[in-house]
Amino acid sequence: MSVSVGGAPVGGESLSPVRTGSVRGTRREAVRGAFGALLAVALVPVVAASRPTRSGEDPGDTAFDETYRGRRIQGVLTDGWQVTVDGRPLHLMRRADGTWLSMVDHYRSYPTALEATRAAVDELSPGSELSEADGTMDMPMGGDHGVHA
Repeated sequence: MSVSVGGAPVGGESLSPVRTGSVRGTRREAVRGAFGALLAVALVPVVAASRPTRSGEDPGDTAFDETYRGRRIQGVLTDGWQVTVDGRPLHLMRRADGTWLSMVDHYRSYPTALEATRAAVDELSPGSELSEADGTMDMPMGGDHGVHA
């Protein structure tokens, strides 16, 4: 026996299956999903550009010129960094991981060319300067430190 209230069967099996969730989405839901995906794709470059690069270099930085510990350090990015300390060239090398090292301090690497240059200045003792030829240190010997007979 089947009883109905307001045209809907009560107490028995319903004539049509009841859907608890929509298996198919509406067109509006599809458009919302597509819009959300397009928005995410459009924002990825903006978010990526706002984050620092892996090596710590600022893509907008193509030069520096400052006095650090009493020495004038200058650098300009061309094909690579052209760096001078007190007008003498300092050779920097880029490592495979994107960090930098100098010929003066080649045991450590630094995230930026500027930091590598500052570290080279830190290694220079007072009175020492970079050699004109290869960007390594010329240190005053101050006495007879050669081979003795």
